[in-house]
Amino acid sequence: MSITLPRPRLCPTSCVKQGLFILAFLSLGAINLFAQAQNFPDKPIKMIVAFTAGGTSDILAREVAHQLTQRWGVSIVIENKAGAAGNLGTELVGRAPADGYTLLVTSFGPIAINPTLFKNLSVNPQKDLQPVALLAEVPTVLVVPISIGVHTVAEFLAYARANPGKSNYGSTGIGTSPHMTGYFFSQKTNIGAIHIPYKGAEATRDLVAGRLQYMFATVPSVMQLIKSDQLKALAVSTKMRSRGLPDVPTLMETGVDIATGSWFALFAPKNTPLPIVQKLNTEVVKILELPLVKARLVAQGAEPVPMNVEEFTAFTKSEYENWAPIVKSSGAKAE
Repeated sequence: MSITLPRPRLCPTSCVKQGLFILAFLSLGAINLFAQAQNFPDKPIKMIVAFTAGGTSDILAREVAHQLTQRWGVSIVIENKAGAAGNLGTELVGRAPADGYTLLVTSFGPIAINPTLFKNLSVNPQKDLQPVALLAEVPTVLVVPISIGVHTVAEFLAYARANPGKSNYGSTGIGTSPHMTGYFFSQKTNIGAIHIPYKGAEATRDLVAGRLQYMFATVPSVMQLIKSDQLKALAVSTKMRSRGLPDVPTLMETGVDIATGSWFALFAPKNTPLPIVQKLNTEVVKILELPLVKARLVAQGAEPVPMNVEEFTAFTKSEYENWAPIVKSSGAKAE
């Protein structure tokens, strides 16, 4: 018995031409993206900082901008756009052209906290920004006023429990790293502390004056106050000790099961061509590995953490997922 196999259908000439056209189009697109990355940057870059001048975000942005200017010979213009708990800067960059010429330097709060804290964000950083590079991890440090006379975490917990209902902790705003870490600490240690939100440096001033009993602050923001004996550092929040405060133990070392910190990073608008994102990441990683830059950041209490784009993208997602349940349990409401 013989079987006649069907003859294979041949693609007509028009089909072949169409396929070749699509391949050519895709190849041309790839060539254009490569050319864009090769020529990038050929004009000034705007680097938006989501917080006020002088803060950790601003310090890191200016260091990176200076180094990129030296390497590329183009101006990196810093614009501080503080407001709405970092959402203003996020919105400006999220709506900017996706060409690599508008970048965002921000902290973990707007990226990992705000999508849960704010219900109607016009620009959601988890969806509308492209992670570029992690700049540094910065421990938050548990600091208390000198006037309460405690020198260790154990002594502070004894003080707080001996004065129920009288422990207040400050923060630089609802949903910020000092707020969330302060809340987490209060829950873990069962001291029932009350959160007092501020809009900036006033929190630190009230802490020094003794109107607050404790605060978690980024190390760079209180380093000089610690060194001048205006505040007492009891512990850092990260897994490892801070090289900027090597004699201060971690919370884990003191028996409090908390290992978290703040971080600062560089983002671009979503859909920025990947070759440009990769080029930015490569240059920033090189900058973070420079001994002089590393020494400057460590002196400020910041720890450079180079990551490639894929690693950093996964990191931002995991940070959001880790903090979402803590934000919800805190009952925090956006101002």
